[in-house]
Amino acid sequence: MDLELITLDGEHNGTDPATVRDLLSSGTCFWMDLSGDDVAAAPAATLLRDVFGFHPLAIEDAEHFGQRPKVDTYPDFTLLVLYGATRGGRLVEVHCFFAPGFIVTVHHHACPELQSVAQRLQRSMSERSTVAGAPPPAAATSPSPVVVLHHIVDALIDGYFPVLAALDDRIDALEDEILRRPTEAQLGDLFDMKRSLIAMRKIVTPQRDMFATLLGARDALPGMDADAERYFRDLYDHLIRISDLVDSYRDLVSGALDTHLSTVSNRLNVVMKQLTIIATIFLPLSFLTGFFGQNFGWMVDRLTSFPVFVGVGIGVQILVVVGLVVFFRRRGWTSTDGTVAAAAPSRRPRTSAHDRWHLLGVLEPDRPSPGTAR
Repeated sequence: MDLELITLDGEHNGTDPATVRDLLSSGTCFWMDLSGDDVAAAPAATLLRDVFGFHPLAIEDAEHFGQRPKVDTYPDFTLLVLYGATRGGRLVEVHCFFAPGFIVTVHHHACPELQSVAQRLQRSMSERSTVAGAPPPAAATSPSPVVVLHHIVDALIDGYFPVLAALDDRIDALEDEILRRPTEAQLGDLFDMKRSLIAMRKIVTPQRDMFATLLGARDALPGMDADAERYFRDLYDHLIRISDLVDSYRDLVSGALDTHLSTVSNRLNVVMKQLTIIATIFLPLSFLTGFFGQNFGWMVDRLTSFPVFVGVGIGVQILVVVGLVVFFRRRGWTSTDGTVAAAAPSRRPRTSAHDRWHLLGVLEPDRPSPGTAR
């Protein structure tokens, strides 16, 4: 179990229960982060049960992760179950015990986003304390717990955007690969991405609804004033964007999956078509060989020389094959997609992720849209 304690006035630092009791009795605001696989083990159990005196139900939720994003209000504190995405593409569950004088975050897996928030707070407090002629840091100049809570939630939510951006690029790459040559490995990647998007949607949607509830009931978080509400409303907007992106990417993955299946089916049809063409070519050859192989006296008496053998026996079959190939090519039956080849092969434009949201592929940039004045 890794423990980290950051006081919001820059004066105290410690992780033992005695130090925490002193901070609670003195009214000093602080943020404690508990990270590890076994929250029920000491010293976490001692801190959560004996020092902070949290409700047994809240402690039970922290011991058994896998909770739904929610807000539970208790007489002395508020429990927020939050989810975020790390840089490694892993969903992390964070239980946040929020009170007017402290914040306690509990998570089982490592969360670099929370570490970066802690480093920024420590750097900010050290810069204020080293300003020439500045008075000692005071509670009035230190960040309030609700501000620190915003930083924590903001770091967790912002972790979704790089993961979704990488997912968007992977979907585009898979679409191009599928159009070139579909494989079973691509099918596995599509199923993995679809499973990831479903898992992300299961936590993003209730977390979005949770913040809508918090904005509707300002008294759920002590210290939530009008200015802090603006910042939390910005988090709510981010969650709406993430929810929309997850739904959009899920539709794209489903479309890519359908494209993969249809492409494989089309290629199977092409193979069957090519085999049918081969059988069709050999059909007149079999007829000719069977016809001239008949033992009629008229043919036996007249087809006796080598030039007749070359011209009739071989030349006719070659002409039939050439005629069928030319006929099939003109109809487009010998192409890989079953269509007549275009004058110039078209390629999908390579655009950036930002341009893809603003580029309408159905319109040509040099051609005015209908109804536009010339």
